[in-house]
Amino acid sequence: MNGQAEISTRKIKQILEKVVNPNCKDWSLRLDEALWAYHTAYKTLSRMSPFKLVYKKPCQFPVELEHRAYWVVTQLNMDWKAVGNRRLLELNEIEEFRAQAYGNAKIYNEKTKH
Repeated sequence: MNGQAEISTRKIKQILEKVVNPNCKDWSLRLDEALWAYHTAYKTLSRMSPFKLVYKKPCQFPVELEHRAYWVVTQLNMDWKAVGNRRLLELNEIEEFRAQAYGNAKIYNEKTKH
């Protein structure tokens, strides 16, 4: 492991230590949140978060997105039912995209395993 990976691993471990029960049996349940916290936190060296380094824009938290969506709906006097249906369609599309990516990763892993 290189130096940067070791530093990242140590930071993620520190985050987990702050949120995991003392018996350390639920750490795997908290790993997603710890990684999210690490990836969205500002880093002094790069002067931005790892999320911004990858996507070239700051992370938008779900509550921020929902607030903006609510503002748009109210300002434009949009139909709440139509907006809700559109949102469900978008969520289904995201789920299909993730399932496809998972399937592709599984196929790749099976091909490279042997």
